[in-house]
Amino acid sequence: MKTERFCTIGLVFFLTSYLFFSNILPSFNTSIDFGHWFNLIGACFLLSFNDVFPKTKINKVASVLTTLGVIAHIGLCTIDFIMSSYGNNEIEKAELSQHISNSPLIFYPFIAVGPSLLFLGLAFHAFTFIKTETVKSLMVIVGAVAVGFSFFALKNGILMLLSCLVFVLGLGLLLYKQEEEKLLQE
Repeated sequence: MKTERFCTIGLVFFLTSYLFFSNILPSFNTSIDFGHWFNLIGACFLLSFNDVFPKTKINKVASVLTTLGVIAHIGLCTIDFIMSSYGNNEIEKAELSQHISNSPLIFYPFIAVGPSLLFLGLAFHAFTFIKTETVKSLMVIVGAVAVGFSFFALKNGILMLLSCLVFVLGLGLLLYKQEEEKLLQE
């Protein structure tokens, strides 16, 4: 399977996870945390963007940030899986949440800062196209910032989903442009 297909799969899974996180869909009342499973799988597939884009100095930094962001997403999803395993026991959830908040070695790399590195890394990748594909690059950059802002500051699931849609659409269009250029070179 081509690397571009892995990227596309990642984008679809990642966007679907944000559809679950936005709470637009009704709850399935199951013991499976679909949102975090889709997010985990999507983030892992998004790692493929490191191989698709050109190898410039900016992209090398972007690849490191993207990789660290994927690792952080794996940790975040693991924490959320553990949290959801408590079911309706809000007391134990609160205790675990408090413990994580009091542990900087867990809180910063896996909750507060780390997952944002995935968005930052992919935005850096997109930035390399700012002169040739300005609108698509700006979609990724603005979308990345808007996802974080809508989640952390506004706590608005619908805006977060729309921001993720812009982010994913921008990456998808850049990916399509890369594929098109490869086909023309062959």
